[in-house]
Amino acid sequence: MTDGPNRPLRADARRNREKILTAAVRVFTTQGLDTQMERIAKEAGVGSATLYRNFPTREALVEAVYRNELAHLCEAVPALLAQQSPVEALRAWTRLFLDYVTAKYGMIDALRAIASTGGNPYGRSREMILAAIASLMDACAAAGTIRTDIGPADVAAALEGIALTSAGAEHRQQAERLLDLLLDGLTVRP
Repeated sequence: MTDGPNRPLRADARRNREKILTAAVRVFTTQGLDTQMERIAKEAGVGSATLYRNFPTREALVEAVYRNELAHLCEAVPALLAQQSPVEALRAWTRLFLDYVTAKYGMIDALRAIASTGGNPYGRSREMILAAIASLMDACAAAGTIRTDIGPADVAAALEGIALTSAGAEHRQQAERLLDLLLDGLTVRP
């Protein structure tokens, strides 16, 4: 992020931006996209001017929230692999994927509106998600814990299907059962 033509954001400006994005996810998820921008600023602990300086429109904020959630999802892979066995990292990441999709569905109308005006909030989303899944699956395959005849695109399609039918807090338990079923189907049995 830059704070002008080519200058990096100051540390305090980066922190404020991150606080706004975190608060926006929380507020959009619990109160909907029509929430007043001032409510998001208050939740983030920043002034309205700070919010509007970072995100001059609601659409800019929604797009940034989506991209930020996607980045957090994909950037979680190395830490998960460092802290857990590969198969447990894959399991944990699928839960993060559900969180990401739940937040995305809460913003879907706004994301569609952005796309209809020529914006591309999805950009490289699919590539990033496939790369994250591939990293996890490669680690699992190297450990000999998952089948190697199933590719990242197949797993992504299954995850998308689970998310499509079971996204949202009211369906979380069902979604987790379906994720377990998917992962059990990938697991190599001794």
